[in-house]
Amino acid sequence: MKALMLGLIMLGVMQSVAAMNHGGMLMDEKGMIMNANSDNLPRDCTKISENVDITIHAGQKHALKFTGKMFAFDQQEWDVKPCAKINITFINDDQIRHQLMIHGLPGYIYPEGMFHLELYGAGQLQASLIMPSQKKTYLVHCELPQHMEKGMKAQLKVDGGDGDLPSIPGISKPVRADVYPVNWTRLTVAVLLLSALIGGAIPFFIIINAQRIKNMLKKARLPVKNKQ
Repeated sequence: MKALMLGLIMLGVMQSVAAMNHGGMLMDEKGMIMNANSDNLPRDCTKISENVDITIHAGQKHALKFTGKMFAFDQQEWDVKPCAKINITFINDDQIRHQLMIHGLPGYIYPEGMFHLELYGAGQLQASLIMPSQKKTYLVHCELPQHMEKGMKAQLKVDGGDGDLPSIPGISKPVRADVYPVNWTRLTVAVLLLSALIGGAIPFFIIINAQRIKNMLKKARLPVKNKQ
């Protein structure tokens, strides 16, 4: 009976472990890695040309340098040699979920043509991939709803790439620029005019009454008694 119970427990443990590592996916309580590749060469590569270590931060603070953006990577572009092996350290600086996805990779190595790192909150993951030799620009982004649209988008170039992708913050123009319309009503126009009048009147008032203000300040000063 004890042997049967032990066997069932071991079977459950093995099934749990298998569920956490299958189909090119590694998953634990902090995040997920999909389609990591450290030694399988693309068909157009005879050897690894270089080892490149890249650390990529993701978070809200990295979007502060871009107008109207909420999320971003700390860098928006990387350039590597053909057949380079890239060792990525992905760091999430937020307490919310972020992803790092690279698209357009050869499907015979990377299922769905994708390399994927994901953190459910603050922390870091490390994984590698080997790039093909083709001169190409690859999309790097977070696929969570609105994260890419709000700025979490970058590009990875191999051999200088084949051009810039659209809407890369700080690099290329957006396909459709953000618009921040103002609902002009009588009230908003009146507030704007009043603010302009007050803003222009204050310096004028100070200049005209400079001497009077100076005298008032002198009278307000308390006399200093000499110590004996």
